[in-house]
Amino acid sequence: MGGVQRVWFERAFELGLPRSHALEIVERLRGTPARLEERLHGVGRDILLRRPAVDGSASWSIQEHVGHLVDLEALWLARVDDLAEGADVLTEADLENRATWDAGHNERPLDDVLASFRSHRATLVSRLESLGDDGWSSTSLHPRLRQPMSAVDLAFFVAEHDDHHLATIGLLLA
Repeated sequence: MGGVQRVWFERAFELGLPRSHALEIVERLRGTPARLEERLHGVGRDILLRRPAVDGSASWSIQEHVGHLVDLEALWLARVDDLAEGADVLTEADLENRATWDAGHNERPLDDVLASFRSHRATLVSRLESLGDDGWSSTSLHPRLRQPMSAVDLAFFVAEHDDHHLATIGLLLA
């Protein structure tokens, strides 16, 4: 299949997805913890914790990629709240990902990191499912993309981000 992957920050997104897409996209979000658990079942700790060199500098290990997904759940929840409250601009992300670099995800057992992700993701899915019509229909400006984003767009963005890291994990396992 090939080992070339797009750079996340270079991706563009076609937003403005209809509300009718919400059910399927939220289902993708609900399934990410199971996909991660299946993908990493039985992988040795030495492989999980190995940090590959990319362009001469260390990159995240597989386990740190999982931890990064945990770290971003608070951002996704904040953005759902932004939409529900009618904020003009969505909460900004830390584009340097300091939380992931500083979290020490490699010092924890993988099962703990996966359980944390499962718990946080259940909260996000529940919050999305509890949005009223106003929450689903309102839009706020995404601070980096400079495009208006609805809750459906946000859910799609998160699902794409999940898949980006699952694909990266697949490359690191190959």
